Amino acid sequence: MGLLDLLVGPCFRDEKAGRVVVFPGDRRHRGYLVRSEAEELKIRAFLKMFFCAHASILLLGGLLASGWATDVRHVLDGQAAHVFRTEGIFLGMYLLVVGVPYFLVWRSYKKSFVSFISPQDEVLVSGKRPRQQQVLLAVGMIVFTIAILLGVLLLIRTK
Repeated sequence: MGLLDLLVGPCFRDEKAGRVVVFPGDRRHRGYLVRSEAEELKIRAFLKMFFCAHASILLLGGLLASGWATDVRHVLDGQAAHVFRTEGIFLGMYLLVVGVPYFLVWRSYKKSFVSFISPQDEVLVSGKRPRQQQVLLAVGMIVFTIAILLGVLLLIRTK
């Protein structure tokens, strides 16, 4: 749950108007006042559910598309030896397995978050992220880059 809390936390800000929620994928500089703590907990639960579905579709769908593309490439053995054709097979599978479900989840998210807010509660928010979030994002990117580099080094090392 810590990872989900880390993803949902930046959606809530303390502004001059009060506690504000900024929905991911909504227009920039637009937030909505949160009237009570119970309302904030409902919105947090909704955003956690969305982020969980989002990550599941991308991660599991990507793995499934990769596996299916590998199977199709092996079936077409000699005909799929070209790199662009292999990548085309993967992209087709990815669009089918990830693109369609992700589009449906995104569309339902955009329709659902309107039920948590009212247009009268709309306020302008500052475009800058809090300093702590910028530092966490930078540290996360550095750790991710180091992990990728270590993975590549382990793959290409001589045995």
